[in-house]
Amino acid sequence: MNKTKKLTLSALFIALGILLPFVTGQIPSFGNLLLPMHIPALLCGFVCGNPYGLLVGGIIPILRSVMLGRPAMMPTALAMAVELATYGAVSGLLYARLKNKKAGIYLSLLPAMLAGRITWGITSLILYRIMGNPFTWKYFVAESFINATPGILVQIILIPAIMYAVKRAKLLEPSGN
Repeated sequence: MNKTKKLTLSALFIALGILLPFVTGQIPSFGNLLLPMHIPALLCGFVCGNPYGLLVGGIIPILRSVMLGRPAMMPTALAMAVELATYGAVSGLLYARLKNKKAGIYLSLLPAMLAGRITWGITSLILYRIMGNPFTWKYFVAESFINATPGILVQIILIPAIMYAVKRAKLLEPSGN
């Protein structure tokens, strides 16, 4: 896939990341459960490769915060930007190496999700400390895994389904990402 197509698709993934949270009806608790901004960042990494996934993931929460005020810039959008950039970068990097393996999508998706949550935790720890607020291990586990379980399940089901459909339909040319 050439650079122009990757840039065009990246812009579409950014738009999707801005629009998908409207599906949650702007109810923050519902959005926190389904994690709608995560999906385009992950998909961009898979489809366009790690540099584009990193860029798209980093842009979506910041742009949405600036445009719509949600999520709040500090600490939420900033921490999410690092998390989603990690999702996009790691999914693209791993998938470029594993896409020909039978479980390549899952072998790329699961580590990307874990790495993103870890970077979110580290970034949140720093930002919360700057703000003078506590950030505990209990809060990290609750927000990263327990409260996010529905969104995690959506990602584990939806991302591979989309990628398998894209591959079957031959919508993407083979590329080295």
